[in-house]
Amino acid sequence: MELKDKLVASFMAFEEKINDNAELHEVRSQAIKNFETKGFPTKKEEAWKYTSLNAILKHDFSVFPKHENAIEFKDVKKYFLHDVDTYKVVFIDGKFSSFLSSTTHDGLDVCLLSSALTKPKYKMVIDTYFNQIASKEETLTTLNTAFAFEGAYINVPKSKVVEKPIEIIYFSTGNEAALMVQPRNLIIVGENAHVQIVERHQSLNSNPVLTNSVTEIFAQKRAIVDYYKVQNDVQTANLVDNTYIAQKQESRVAVHTFSFGGNMTRNNLNFYHQGERIDSTLKGITIIGDNQHVDHYTLVHHAQPNCESHQNYKCILDDKATGVFNGKIFVEKEAQKTDAFQQNNNILISEKATINAKPQLEIFADDVKCSHGCTIGQLDESAMFYMQQRGIPKKEAKALLMYAFTNEVTSSVQIPELKAKIGRIIAEKLGVNMGFDKL
Repeated sequence: MELKDKLVASFMAFEEKINDNAELHEVRSQAIKNFETKGFPTKKEEAWKYTSLNAILKHDFSVFPKHENAIEFKDVKKYFLHDVDTYKVVFIDGKFSSFLSSTTHDGLDVCLLSSALTKPKYKMVIDTYFNQIASKEETLTTLNTAFAFEGAYINVPKSKVVEKPIEIIYFSTGNEAALMVQPRNLIIVGENAHVQIVERHQSLNSNPVLTNSVTEIFAQKRAIVDYYKVQNDVQTANLVDNTYIAQKQESRVAVHTFSFGGNMTRNNLNFYHQGERIDSTLKGITIIGDNQHVDHYTLVHHAQPNCESHQNYKCILDDKATGVFNGKIFVEKEAQKTDAFQQNNNILISEKATINAKPQLEIFADDVKCSHGCTIGQLDESAMFYMQQRGIPKKEAKALLMYAFTNEVTSSVQIPELKAKIGRIIAEKLGVNMGFDKL
């Protein structure tokens, strides 16, 4: 049975297991109908022109884990920010792990989405926020909506500054021959509140995994959100990450995406401005080789005046790796005084590596500052020669130049321990000792 048919056939059994109200039942039913009609995206669609799921969908994925699996902390410690105290929300094969989690908090509402979806005390919040900005048409997002049940629910109250970062980690044990998981996160950050969140999806062996994740983030007036995605999975893991962000007046949201591992990674990142004087930051580093594939698809929808957005994506490709950057800035007629910047720089180390870049501007306002730029090239030979003349071996010179190339993105990471961890991963990917301890 094809995966699409298996998912559609499993939907009724899934709904029988959960306690949905009538409104959620209708949301799920419409979502599965959309997926049943459209199926998985193909390269015939403009948005998926350079990314194919065909080879991935040939695996016989289990859509529900057959049993719970325990993991010892010592076996996964390296995947956490163990140099700093954090709140932890951990899932194993799609199910919450109370043993690995640490959600004791002061004034925060951190729980499971399954609790928020089923408990009456959360009904008003769910009715207000759940599935409000997630696409009703994008087929993989609607597939996730149909099966949305487990994931992180985080509600930061008004004026709360969260003292510790929050880590959301999804582990796949590999106990299934092939597994598909569909986590759903709902994050609400109140007026004047500030939170830092780190998200990671990690497989623990080489059995194929397909993760179809959806996160909705609501930043209220003057809220500050720093969100970090660390994607350094094994090369049999596949990730489709759909993130939707709504910003109110004077809020600041920054999303950093670090794509180093996995077989296929697709990042759909969508920002929607719902007030004036908003600041949105989208930054990313991609370093891949072999036959890896990473696709960044971004949208910033400027709908109000006096707002800013800044995009900066760096990509280093080796071997037969393929990178995609499709960035869109949309400026409504009402969005005067918009300041939008987009930059995508790529280095191809191998002649067989491929990059497909498509920066887009759609501007309907006349008093704006909007720019985009894209570069594709190789390392600066004159800089290499200069460094070698001063006694730096070629391998180290090459690595130093590539490390410096990524520094513009890593320098804006606001969690020192995470910045150091990312630095170690980059050094490891570049195959050189940059003075960091090993992961």
